[in-house]
Amino acid sequence: MPKMIKKLYLPLLMAMIVAFSSCSKKMGELSSDYFTTTPQVLEAVGGKVPVTINGKFPEKYFNKKAVLEVTPVLKWDGGEARGQQAVFQGEKVAGNDQTISYAVGGNFTMRTTYDYVPEMAKSELYLEFSGTVGNKMISIPAVKIADGVIATSELIGGTLETANPANGEDAFQRIIKEAYQENIMFLIQQANIRSSELNKAKTFNQEVAAVNEAENKKITNIEVSAYASPDGAYSLNDRLAGNRESNTTSMLEKDLKKAQIDAVIDGKYTAEDWEGFQELVSKSNIQDKELILRVLSMYQDPERREQEIKNISSVYKTLADEVLPELRRSRITLNYEIIGKSDEEISALADSDPSQLNLEEILYATTLTSDKAKKEAILIQTTKQFPNDYRAYNNLGKLAYEAGDLDKAESYLKKAESIQAAPEVNMNLGLVALAKGDKATAEAYLGKAGGAKELGEALGNLYVAQGQYDRAVSSFGDTKTNSAALAQILAKDYNKASNTLDNVENKDAYTDYLKAVVGARTNNKNAVTSNLKAAVAKDPALGKKAATDLEFSKYFTDSDFVSAIN
Repeated sequence: MPKMIKKLYLPLLMAMIVAFSSCSKKMGELSSDYFTTTPQVLEAVGGKVPVTINGKFPEKYFNKKAVLEVTPVLKWDGGEARGQQAVFQGEKVAGNDQTISYAVGGNFTMRTTYDYVPEMAKSELYLEFSGTVGNKMISIPAVKIADGVIATSELIGGTLETANPANGEDAFQRIIKEAYQENIMFLIQQANIRSSELNKAKTFNQEVAAVNEAENKKITNIEVSAYASPDGAYSLNDRLAGNRESNTTSMLEKDLKKAQIDAVIDGKYTAEDWEGFQELVSKSNIQDKELILRVLSMYQDPERREQEIKNISSVYKTLADEVLPELRRSRITLNYEIIGKSDEEISALADSDPSQLNLEEILYATTLTSDKAKKEAILIQTTKQFPNDYRAYNNLGKLAYEAGDLDKAESYLKKAESIQAAPEVNMNLGLVALAKGDKATAEAYLGKAGGAKELGEALGNLYVAQGQYDRAVSSFGDTKTNSAALAQILAKDYNKASNTLDNVENKDAYTDYLKAVVGARTNNKNAVTSNLKAAVAKDPALGKKAATDLEFSKYFTDSDFVSAIN
């Protein structure tokens, strides 16, 4: 090689080597310092794991001819989930992807969501890179940017076990109020009780005597309400109605005394029965009745009303013949109570001879025992005696749900639904669907459960599963359950969650576990270890969960924590 060419070749070769090395370095390994995630520790929300990644390509890094694909990959032992890919390009690349400057670098934001699986609790989030510079493939090492997934929201699967299904309530009333009525009619401007009306009084007295003699009935009182029709002078009608009440009351007092029946008689009278007049007219087929009703609404003065109605000459005779006579009366009412079977009688019959109980009594019998096996036996008997009533099937479904047998619960509830798709049946089917992880079906059922008194709690559970934590807290209200406390924890109201957990009626392992979570989030180590120890004693599986639960990451190497979960 000539000396001059050699002098030119060597510097050119060195420049090419430097340039190649420089290019390789600029598209080489990236530090995790260039990337952040929101949230910093990934968290499951509504069965998903959402993450926002903010990144930066440093200055003099991104080759002007490079195209780089970046994929967030969540990895765990035995599996991985790949997120939404983003593509970036250098300044000399003709394309529609985000362009990164070589001189100053560039920032970017990526958003992706993973379907949660339990293995993600112990996982790592990586960014993987692949791309080209011109026609050449380039390789950049993956960068770890986050550790694990907090899955506290997924505890809804366990807390749902203590949710309160809706009960098909009985309509049992130990005391049923009843009334029996008769009308004693009077002639115009008369207050004497005619012999033709005494037969009505006789029938009334016979009913009074029958109620008085019945073992399961008790007379409350007898009411006398006397009226005069709204025609004629008010002073006359007032005196007339008063006399009718007095005469009717005197007659009843004599009859009661003769029959040796002790009952209170309460008498009152109404001088002009405009209310009764309006009711009779509205129910009639009288010509121009709408005009009459309009007069009643326009004028409050009795004399003006009467005069205006008389001016409607075409109908006044009809009123006088058909309506006004019906208002000249004393209405006598026997008020009494029917007293049902005692709790002791109902319980005994439910055991020995349930056929002697009516539907409401046998349903009520289930409320008189805390023995769930006995409740189930009574409800099964109810379905045999009253197969067309949905409530027994619904309540059997409720018992099965509370026992954790979702398939059995669903079977009973579907039978109830086939009889009547009542609000409580829909609500319970919604709970079953939610417990099975079918949020869409749960939402559909709960949407048809309006009127079920436990609906707020059921919707609270649904909203937790959907990741709507503030809405869940609102729906739960003052409910004291594990699920309500979970919603409060996820909404970061730890004081309220702690109060709720302290007042859960039937505390279980999840109650203790949630208390430990509150302890971890409020930096109370003693609350963490003591409550985890209690939780694991009730359910050893929770010890294994706690060992990888990032809620407790700061305690993983703490000897007290290790002791509590083993």
